[in-house]
Formats: sequence, C-alpha cells, structure tokens
Amino acid sequence: MAKNYDLIIIGAGSIGLPAALEAAKRNASVLVIESEHGPGQENNKKAIGGVRATHSDYGKISVCLRSIEIMKSWHEVYGDDIGWMSNGYSYPAYNPKDAQTLQDLMKIQHSYGLNIKWLSPQDYNEIVPGIKQEGLEGSTYSPEDGSCSPLLMGSAYYFHTLKHKVEYRFNEKVIGFELSGDKIDTVITDKDTYVAGTVINAAGNYARQIGEYAGLDLPVYPDNHEAGITEPVARFFGPMVIDMRRAPGSANFYFYQNNEGQVVFCITPDPPILGIDNRSTSEFLPLCSKRMLEIYPRLRNLKVRRTWRGQYPMTPDGFPIVGRSREISNLINAVGMCGQGFMLGPGMGELLARIVFDELSDSDHRILKSFDPYREFTGMEAFK
Repeated sequence: MAKNYDLIIIGAGSIGLPAALEAAKRNASVLVIESEHGPGQENNKKAIGGVRATHSDYGKISVCLRSIEIMKSWHEVYGDDIGWMSNGYSYPAYNPKDAQTLQDLMKIQHSYGLNIKWLSPQDYNEIVPGIKQEGLEGSTYSPEDGSCSPLLMGSAYYFHTLKHKVEYRFNEKVIGFELSGDKIDTVITDKDTYVAGTVINAAGNYARQIGEYAGLDLPVYPDNHEAGITEPVARFFGPMVIDMRRAPGSANFYFYQNNEGQVVFCITPDPPILGIDNRSTSEFLPLCSKRMLEIYPRLRNLKVRRTWRGQYPMTPDGFPIVGRSREISNLINAVGMCGQGFMLGPGMGELLARIVFDELSDSDHRILKSFDPYREFTGMEAFK
C-alpha cells in the first residue's frame, strides 16, 4: 500500500530543500523525491554563491530581502557556518545611457525597500581599487547583498530537514501522476508510488516535464552558463561586479571574491545556448577573462583552478513561475527561477509553506502577482 504524505516535493535543490524545512517545521509529513544521488546535485551546487535583492520588481526584491535575512542570521539561528559575507553588489555604468537606466531603476528599488546607492567613479574605486576609470560614469552599490557557499547552504538545509523528519527518495525519478478529479492522488516514480496531500513541483531543469504529467504547459526552458574559480588570494576588492554591456558572444559578465579569497566569475552567453549540456567548453575562459581584464586588470595574475557548466531554467520574461495550479488544485509550481534559485530559495521556501498552509498575507499576494503562472509573459526583468 502506498504511503501517504501531507506534502511531496519533486526536487531536492535550491527551492525544494527550503520548502521541505519550512513545511516540516509545521509538523507536516514531507517526502522529497530526487532523481540524483543526493541533495543539491543539479544547479544548486553549480551556483556561484551570489545573493542579491538588487532586482527590478517587488516580488523578487521582497523574496530576496528575506533570503538575505535568513542567510545572514543562519549561523546565529542554526549554528552552521555557510560562509556568509555581506560584500554587496555593484553595477558599474560605462556610458551615459546605462547610468541613466540604473539611476531610474533605483527610484523603483528604493520604493520597494532596497538599500542601494549611486557611487561616483572615485567612490567606486574605493571599494573596487583599480577598476577601469576611463568612461566610467559611476556605479550602483547595494551593500546588504552578499554571498555564501551553495555547498554549505544546501548541506545545512538537508541536515536540518532530517532533524525535522523529512524523508527522501534519491535516485528515484517521477514518471507520472494518478489524478482523481482535479487533484493528484498518487505520485508515480520508476520505483514506487506515493499518495500526496499537496505536491510542489520544484524540479528545476525538468519542471516542464513534471508539469506535462499534470496536463500543464509550463514555459521553462533551460539554457547553459559557465563559471570559473581562481586560487585563493588576500582580499583586494569588495562587491560583486556586474558589467551589463553586451559584447560579441556575451550579454554580460560578473565576478566577485568569495569568503575564502577565490574570485568566482561567470558570463551570460549571447545568443543563449539552449538545452542541458554540462560539458565545459574551450571558448568560455578566453571570452570571460578578456572581458574581466578589460575593466579590472588586477585580475591578470590569478590562476584559474577550474571551470564548470550549469543551467538557468528560464522563462520568457525572466520571472519565476510560482503558485497553485488552477487545473490541479493540490499542485503548486515553483519553477523557472532563471538562474536565481539559490538566492531566492530561503525566502521562497517560507513563501511556499505559506501557500501550502493557506497563510498568505497581503504582501505575499502582491509578491505572487509577479510570479503568476497565468500571466502574459510579455514583460522583461531588468536584472535577470
């Protein structure tokens, strides 16, 4: 006879793990089903660790502000070192148009409670010593944004869920649902069946396939991104640096120095490289390093230790898809995090628990408007 759970979560990653902990804290019986051999083995461990509330929309800003609160206080609350560092985020502008766009967005960001300021080129050089000054109009700076270790964060969540009696099925793939009217009655895997009170689809790269089992068409399309990391050195600059200018082969690039002194860097390919392909390429390092050295020559003598590749499960407008399904009343989708699942995860886990247990506040409803699964997908997130 199939075992019955209050909540079944599909995916033990950046969204599934926090959701499991928050639901289990409310004494729900929780099962997490993961096709990989352990927690956080897909895009969670491939994240570079940046955590920002510097977005352009109330929903993302609000959820990430809460994520930052959780991560910043994690050691105090739970006793685990996750490598948190409030190093901040910055968006330097190298032409007047970008400077004006960023400063106009700051008005919106201020109205949503984001601590962000505009720095002159000279002031920016104080926190990123040696940054290219030629053509620099200034930079945004969000001092409360930060970073931590995705590996330590994922591990901490996993072990705390075990303390709250969350159950896991690893190396087990969901292959369908048995429906009863407008509800999922049974979750079917390649090894067993489980009866569900509520189901959360947090399947990352495979969210669309899970949605199809329920008759839904979720517009989530993974594309590939590469990252790299250097040897550790003494700290020599502060915030994450994000250059939003397009160049041949890349839409933008970004880098920061983590709590262990390693410089972590990434680039957004242009055009996007669609699909799921975890093989590193020979093109990434020359392309990214050239762009980094152009604005920050101080990086030139660092030795790169390794590169890797992961995916951003993208939506057409750069916003997540989060909310109850109208067609399947006990299915909640939390998908399409657009490469920001790690930074959204802690705050999103709390929000998902409030959806499951019908505890939504007025602010939550406002947040969920940004992530509405039934929106038109015609807008575009400025900081996706």
